[in-house]
Amino acid sequence: MQKITPKMIESMIYMIRGRKVMLDSDLAELYEVETRIINRNVKRNIQRFPDDFMFQITKEEYESLISQFGISKAGRGGRRKMPFVFSENGVAMLSSVLNSEKAIQVNISIMRIFTKMRRILLSDDSLSEKIAKLESDSNEMKRVFRIVFEKINILESEIPILPKKRKRIGLKK
Repeated sequence: MQKITPKMIESMIYMIRGRKVMLDSDLAELYEVETRIINRNVKRNIQRFPDDFMFQITKEEYESLISQFGISKAGRGGRRKMPFVFSENGVAMLSSVLNSEKAIQVNISIMRIFTKMRRILLSDDSLSEKIAKLESDSNEMKRVFRIVFEKINILESEIPILPKKRKRIGLKK
C-alpha cells in the first residue's frame, strides 16, 4: 500500500473539455481496486452521475492525453473501452458508491486538492485570466499548473492533519 501524496493526486488531474477531471483508471489505482469495480458500481448507480459528474472521453481525447502526459500504462494489455472521467463532483459522488475505508480516505484527499486548486485560482484574478488565455496551449498550461501545484503544496504543509482515531461525535450508544 503506497502513501498517497498531494503531488500524486495532482499528477492525475487533467483538463478535458474545459473541466478538471480524473481518469477511472487513476482513481482505481488510488482506491486500490480494479477499474472495472469502479465502473461497475457507477453503472449500478448511474442516476447519481449526470454528465457534469462523469463522462466517457473520445478516442482522440485519450490519445491526446497519452501523447501529452504519457499516461499509458505499458504491459497492461490496453483498454477495450475508452475511459470514463470524473469531475470534482463525480469524485465526491464516488464515495457514496464505493463504501470502503480506503475510498473514504482517498476521497478526502482528492477533495482537499480540488478545493485548494479552486482557492488558489479564485484568490489571484490575474492567474485565472492567464489560465483562460492559455487553455489552448498545453505546454503553457502545464507550466501554469506546475506553479499552481507548487502553491498547493505550500498550503498543504500549513493544514493540520487530523489524528486517525478521533473522538466520535454525535449520539453515543
